[in-house]
Amino acid sequence: MSYDKELVAHKLQRWENYLNNYKLPAWKELPDIGLYMDQVIALLGQYLDFIPVEDQKNKPVTPTTINNYVRLKVMPAPEKRKYYRIHIAYLIMIFTLKQGTSINGIQQLLPITADEEEVKKFYTGYIDRLQDIALFYTTQTRSAAQEILGLSEDGQEAREDSVEHFIIQNILTSGFSRILAEKLLRLQDADTQQILDLEESNSGTWHRSMEMPHKKED
Repeated sequence: MSYDKELVAHKLQRWENYLNNYKLPAWKELPDIGLYMDQVIALLGQYLDFIPVEDQKNKPVTPTTINNYVRLKVMPAPEKRKYYRIHIAYLIMIFTLKQGTSINGIQQLLPITADEEEVKKFYTGYIDRLQDIALFYTTQTRSAAQEILGLSEDGQEAREDSVEHFIIQNILTSGFSRILAEKLLRLQDADTQQILDLEESNSGTWHRSMEMPHKKED
């Protein structure tokens, strides 16, 4: 694989600048006039413009995906085909969470009630948390990409595979983070003792499987 390191560094700097200034709309900034589906999609396209679009046929926000979320009861249904502030808030949270977990995970995390005050409180905390995490992420990314950005303390040039190494690091970090999130989601309403007993049982099985059979002495 061949990468133009200057172009990669440029993209990293743009991404850092974007995330450091990115902020989802506050609750009071969300429209509450009743929007039709095409208006909702256009609005979400503005709010979530950081989500990559592979091509025009594979847009991240479509009528089909929104209808599926309503059908699966991940969010409340529209009122007479119109979407209000509460619906937009749910969709923003769903599409941002979707980048790191499954729909089942999202169902566990979002409020199960359509009570507007509860959703407002949850959404307000959510957008603050997203901004904090974005700032933390850009700091960690800058540290990990020092070779590419020409910020290495030893002054040495970046190695040939630095971009590939950085990409793999991001993929693996994302994978481990998603696995951990899924493991923690499974603990919701779990029987603590049952989980601990199962872990102990599995640990014993793993250790036994690692034991090599001893040969008899001649």
